Amino acid sequence: MASSLCLSGLAAIHRRAPGGFRLLHSTTRCATSANNAHVGARTGIQASLLQKSLTTAPKALVPKEELVFGHVFTDHMLTVEWTAKHGWGIPLIKPYGPLVLDPSCSVFHYAFECFEGLKAYRDSQGNIRLFRPEKNMERMNSSAERLHLPQFDGREAVECIKELLRADKRWVPEGRGYSLYLRPTLISTENTLGVHRANSALLYVIASPCGPYFPTGFKAISLYCDESNVRAWPGGVGNKKLGANYAPSVGPQVAAENKGYQQVLWTIGEDHELMEVGTMNMFVFWRNESGERELVTPPLDGTILPGITRDSILELTRNWGEFKVSERKINMKQIARASDEGRLLEVFGAGTACVVTPVSRIHFQGKDYEIPLNPSIPSAQAGPITARIYETLFAVQYGETPSNWSVVVD
Repeated sequence: MASSLCLSGLAAIHRRAPGGFRLLHSTTRCATSANNAHVGARTGIQASLLQKSLTTAPKALVPKEELVFGHVFTDHMLTVEWTAKHGWGIPLIKPYGPLVLDPSCSVFHYAFECFEGLKAYRDSQGNIRLFRPEKNMERMNSSAERLHLPQFDGREAVECIKELLRADKRWVPEGRGYSLYLRPTLISTENTLGVHRANSALLYVIASPCGPYFPTGFKAISLYCDESNVRAWPGGVGNKKLGANYAPSVGPQVAAENKGYQQVLWTIGEDHELMEVGTMNMFVFWRNESGERELVTPPLDGTILPGITRDSILELTRNWGEFKVSERKINMKQIARASDEGRLLEVFGAGTACVVTPVSRIHFQGKDYEIPLNPSIPSAQAGPITARIYETLFAVQYGETPSNWSVVVD
């Protein structure tokens, strides 16, 4: 029989835990009981059926100055079960706590898992905002499809996430740079050792308050170009956000750190075509071989993760109309030559956690190539284009600049 999240087991755990949680049925929307989650022929997630079981023992907030990314979690979590027979069940908001899963679940053995990362921001008026959440849901569905895990209506999922934010709104820290990181995750819960498509799954969302990526201002990083390992390859899953893409990167990352560099620069092929920076998309701002000022990022050829920040930067800079913006292949030999000829202006990584991370030097084939950043300000830790992109997107995320990219959780 297909395994699923053991709700009764969770409830028992919460009751037994000293000072722990007790599940209640104090909802404003939805159905009668978690036991009815699969009643009826529902095939899609329906936010209108969401059920809340809120904690009676809320945790103490951690002072925002003490927050460490991914170490503190809010009072609640969102879960939605799925089975091949009944489709998606009732969305549930319940106290944050352990999942009870069979040791044979295929997620543990064959990496049937994908996830997303997005943030909620508190603006100066106290409103909670999300940044382009529909894009995260689109990407998650793409990842799920590759694993043959169940897909869902992204708009309904966003509405469920909004309900989680309403339940845990006190956990969204105030202040520019502070946010609540959201981690939607989809796993197979089938309890069998056979390798086949899942007949049961669980979508869940947890949340963690976090502080500024650069608490004292920009700090440019150094990159080590790894010539032995590749992050992804043609025909693979580099364009999906799967946990299986991340664990193998730890070894090369540790090796780069042991050599005195902060991140790995991933490349592929004999020409060392650029791929990604650590877990970020990569951008290069230079004067190209034709003398044009150009912002370049590797194309979405199936090996590159389609980052939401990446997409936003491309749309933003194209709207500026001040320089050429390209999605095309670029390799380390071109970067090295541009550096030697004084044409390399800025390099940065881009992603949800940091928005942008400036790069100050790249090690390639025994030589460090220095990135000038901002020649007019020798102490600057970011170039003018990198800093401008950062400030522009930050202003949108915190509601300082009106934009349909910023979604208010009312």
